[in-house]
Amino acid sequence: MKNALLACALALATTAHAAGAANPLEERGRYLVQGIAACGNCHTQQGPQGPLPGMDLAGGVHFPAKHFTAFSSNITPDLETGIGKWTDAQIVRALREGRRPDDSMIGPPMPIAGYRDVSDADMRAIVAYLRSVPAVKHIAPKSYYRAPLPTTYGPTPRKVADVPRSNKVAYGRYRAGPLGHCMDCHSAPGPDGAADMVNGLGAGGIVFRGAWGESTATNLTPTALGTWTDDDIRRVITTGQRPDGKRLKPPMGMSYYANMTLADLDALVAYLRSLPPK
Repeated sequence: MKNALLACALALATTAHAAGAANPLEERGRYLVQGIAACGNCHTQQGPQGPLPGMDLAGGVHFPAKHFTAFSSNITPDLETGIGKWTDAQIVRALREGRRPDDSMIGPPMPIAGYRDVSDADMRAIVAYLRSVPAVKHIAPKSYYRAPLPTTYGPTPRKVADVPRSNKVAYGRYRAGPLGHCMDCHSAPGPDGAADMVNGLGAGGIVFRGAWGESTATNLTPTALGTWTDDDIRRVITTGQRPDGKRLKPPMGMSYYANMTLADLDALVAYLRSLPPK
């Protein structure tokens, strides 16, 4: 009996130690990838019942558009079909500069312009988490672009500091911009159909088509949200439930945003409140 109790105690101690020994960098990356960054919203194929089992982050999601027919990449650590052979620096370069190890360019709808401003600390965390996910052997179809891709997305980013949490609006802008790329979907379309991040910031109007039918990005400026309470905004972000009872359609990643902390949600709300009315 004593031996059994001792074995049980040792097992519990080992489990507790393992739980406490989680890699903080990896856990931070998990929070970002499975939260505000919502990487699986583009890199995990969906079926009628939601994400396809065993295909988390394995790519192959189809993005048809006027100027391209794109498919998301496999970003699991599979050595042959994913990013398992890429170095940490090569993953960061792909995210920030849109350039693969073979020097080919990554095109839309990958939001390279936003990822250029993700902090060094958060970028390291994202890479650490991507290293930890199960490898999935899956060849994603090749993307085709009917116009040349840029040869560069800008100067090579240098050090990118963390945004202080003490500045709630600036921190919320960081969550909505570089990390969450909310404005890439929720800004009004320009003449070329792409989001106009200057004149139409947050004004909504881009149409998305998929298995759900058709959905239109909501106006996120005070013009539309001015009568909503902070609770209303947090609820629609995390559950898709609007104050009028209607529910949001995909590709809004509510299941990811539901993983955000209350402090991060509050910062996001503060930023949306600060947008110029459109």
